[in-house]
Amino acid sequence: MIYADNAATTKPSAAAIQAMLPYLEDVWGNPSSLYQAGQKAAEGLWDARERVAACIGASPREIYFTSGGSEADNQAILSAARQGARKGKKHIISTAFEHHAVLHTLNRLEKEGFEVELLDVGRVGNVTAQQVERAIRPDTCLVTAMYANNEIGSVLPIADIGAVCRAGKVPFHTDAVQAAGHLPIDVQAQNIDLLSLSGHKFHGPKGVGALYVRRGIPLLNLIEGGAQERGKRGGTENMPAIAGMAAALEESCAHMERNTEKLLAMRRRLVEGLSQIPHSALNGDPVNRLPGNVNFCFEGVEGESLLLLLDDRGICASSGSACTSGSLDPSHVLLAIGRPHEVAHGSLRLTLCGENTMEDVEEILRQVPQVVDYLRNMSPLWKDKLSGKRAFVL
Repeated sequence: MIYADNAATTKPSAAAIQAMLPYLEDVWGNPSSLYQAGQKAAEGLWDARERVAACIGASPREIYFTSGGSEADNQAILSAARQGARKGKKHIISTAFEHHAVLHTLNRLEKEGFEVELLDVGRVGNVTAQQVERAIRPDTCLVTAMYANNEIGSVLPIADIGAVCRAGKVPFHTDAVQAAGHLPIDVQAQNIDLLSLSGHKFHGPKGVGALYVRRGIPLLNLIEGGAQERGKRGGTENMPAIAGMAAALEESCAHMERNTEKLLAMRRRLVEGLSQIPHSALNGDPVNRLPGNVNFCFEGVEGESLLLLLDDRGICASSGSACTSGSLDPSHVLLAIGRPHEVAHGSLRLTLCGENTMEDVEEILRQVPQVVDYLRNMSPLWKDKLSGKRAFVL
């Protein structure tokens, strides 16, 4: 099997699993308990907080553990919105191709009277700091822009956007779920006020994430209960998962430079090979993207059929976000960059990690053209295009 869907989830690393085992076998006490078994777990909790903080340039007390990126996004956005509303500020700036954890939260706020402005991301899928600067108003209470797009891999100019927000005294949140462990992050240098990440995107376990909150930013409780996470998230901490996430993030950051070099070489070969398929197009910026991300559209092909046939040939891939894989709607990301519905339905997302090899890439390049040809030959629409009855889009 060739696994090429690392944007959806990653295989837990050996380091992550080893870090989890003590909290499953020996140190299983409740970190909130005063007796020795609980305090030993509490020490592990603080150690994990320090390790996660160090990876992104934060203070340990600015890290709050969550169930994943979606919860972290929700808490960050709702906190900033509620604080803004108290000051009469109800304007929020975001981008048209955010993850649904962000977009659906913004939709909820719109129903509560907030005005949400989604910035255009253009043909290659990105926004500029100048767009953000022009959009900021006296009543803007939050700018939320993803660090890197989960479908087409675009990397946004986060430091520049952060500088604009800091100058305008507007809180800045970034969904860094796809970036953490893969791109350098320094929340201080990049003027980030709130940042979300998720363990299973960098070879940690599922069901755990973190929210960075710059000191002084008020945080709204989503989950009431005990005094865990300094009173901001009730519920006994998931110590095995937290320890595994900290170990995985630390390992990913330590090997980032080496992995990036390897991934860029594989990405170049994939893009070069897939570009040879007639009436195909790379989605997103060819350079300014996550090192392991390749996203293509193939005209005359339906994405779900493409994935099922590739799976039958031992290749695990995606046609977009794993969070919307059950939806029949075309990708909102591809629509945002101007792909028509017909083409957006025929997308293929390949996301690699450091465990992939150039042999994997060559096998993908053997199989994908065959599957695309097979599906096109079955399609009456494709025959109409070949005969000239319908125009080609790509």
